[in-house]
Amino acid sequence: MLKENPGAHGYELLRLMTERHYHYVVNFTKGSFYYNLQQLEEKSWLERLEPSSPPLNKNKEAYHYQLTEAGDKQFKKLMVKYGSKTDYVTLSFYAPLLFAENYEPEEFKQLIKQQLAQTEEKIRKTQKALETPESLVPAFAKMLENSIAHHQVNLKWYQELLNEQEKEPK
Repeated sequence: MLKENPGAHGYELLRLMTERHYHYVVNFTKGSFYYNLQQLEEKSWLERLEPSSPPLNKNKEAYHYQLTEAGDKQFKKLMVKYGSKTDYVTLSFYAPLLFAENYEPEEFKQLIKQQLAQTEEKIRKTQKALETPESLVPAFAKMLENSIAHHQVNLKWYQELLNEQEKEPK
């Protein structure tokens, strides 16, 4: 984000992350965000620019940030590292499926129903994020669309699992 907004305040970057719905990809809080800025600064990947004048509001951050040459090199290195890597999609629900035969059928149905509800909620939230495409980087909007498609496949799968469970004798 500093590549596209050099000299931005930390709170500007945090606001952009929130507006662009980056929480779908990265878990962050205000505290973790500022901690990471500090860590990047300590690694000399970004630098803090001193303000030309004191902030008008003492509660506002006075510092602007920009990538260093080393930070730009690291950015390029990470783009290659993560852009060329494919990970398996793992769901924590897969683990209970390994032992479903040994679990109480009614309780297992409840687990499936929870997965259905959570997946429906993920679809709703992702669709909501896509209602303002102008606030999203185009490639990220495509990722969110793809995410919806994956969630819809899981939704169908969970419904089939539930139907199978309901057909089995008690």
